[in-house]
Amino acid sequence: MKTLLLGDFCPRPAIVVERYDKGDVEALFGDSLAMFEGKDLVAINLECAITDKNTPIIKHGPNLKAPFGTANMLKKLGVNLVGLSNNHIFDFGVPGAQDTMAVLDGVGIDYTGFGMNYADSRRDYIFEKNGERVAVVAVCEHEYSYAKEDKMGCRPFDEFDTIEDIRAAKATSDRVIVMYHGGKEHCRYPSPRLMRACRAMVRAGADVVLCQHTHCISCYENYEGGHILYGQGNAHFIGTTAPCWDSGLAVAYDTLSNEIEFIPLSVGEESISFAKGETKDAIMQGFYERSESLLDGSWIEGWRAFCASMDSHYRDVVGAAGRPESTLAENLQFAHYLDCEAHLDVYRELFRTYHMDDKNY
Repeated sequence: MKTLLLGDFCPRPAIVVERYDKGDVEALFGDSLAMFEGKDLVAINLECAITDKNTPIIKHGPNLKAPFGTANMLKKLGVNLVGLSNNHIFDFGVPGAQDTMAVLDGVGIDYTGFGMNYADSRRDYIFEKNGERVAVVAVCEHEYSYAKEDKMGCRPFDEFDTIEDIRAAKATSDRVIVMYHGGKEHCRYPSPRLMRACRAMVRAGADVVLCQHTHCISCYENYEGGHILYGQGNAHFIGTTAPCWDSGLAVAYDTLSNEIEFIPLSVGEESISFAKGETKDAIMQGFYERSESLLDGSWIEGWRAFCASMDSHYRDVVGAAGRPESTLAENLQFAHYLDCEAHLDVYRELFRTYHMDDKNY
């Protein structure tokens, strides 16, 4: 089975939103349309709600939405599976999430990673063709949108339940693909916890683990025969000048041979295309060098350097919260950082215990 697995999709800015609404795939994707040809399963992470509601939830960060025409555009593109397990699908609350599922149902695009409660959210997506059975497990870190025992939402990653779910999926499927929405935004290296989690998912039966959400290309390792991409970068998410935002990797995965291919994409001001020439060389050279760092252990220095660069921000967040004069927003941001695994990873690196540094022995 031929699959194409893509990272974060979100229509923006205004000209891009208009093209999504009109279904202008040529203007949006240019020569990269060729990668969709001949694929049995095309999956994306939808990093927004498809809705016309104006009911944004209270959160730290932007509330993202797309016009209803987005669903038709994705169908025209060849997308047949949308991952909804991320930190933006609930940006416009229950109404926005309900609109999203309804419009996807209306055009015949399947979705996964969302449920009416926690138990319901844990349903895998099963795709069968030519005698092959592939399970897709879409999970996210604990950031705003996750389901609870009695509340609808995304399928959250759980260090116990998710591992059991992957093991169960592998028992009845030829291949298991995990779409993991997590990792620290803008960081090109995994945290130690993320590396352990991804490797545990492979040991449980995952054949491919794709970490999305970071908006930058990280590094790759083949671990015990499983493919782990620690940061896929953007697929079609335009309109910001944040570092490393202008590139991404499309993943072509052959479920029969277990072969994987990384296709570098260049994210422009209004569209994406295949990366070419010096741009392609720079993207892939950096990717290979970071991947090599996983082999010799030097990746940890990249992770620690990133955390050090964020030191003042996290100390400001900690210092602003929990005081009599603290605002609701300051307290909520601190609480959110404790709730979300990626932010907590940075906290633990910056606020190290004596035990972690062996200073009390």
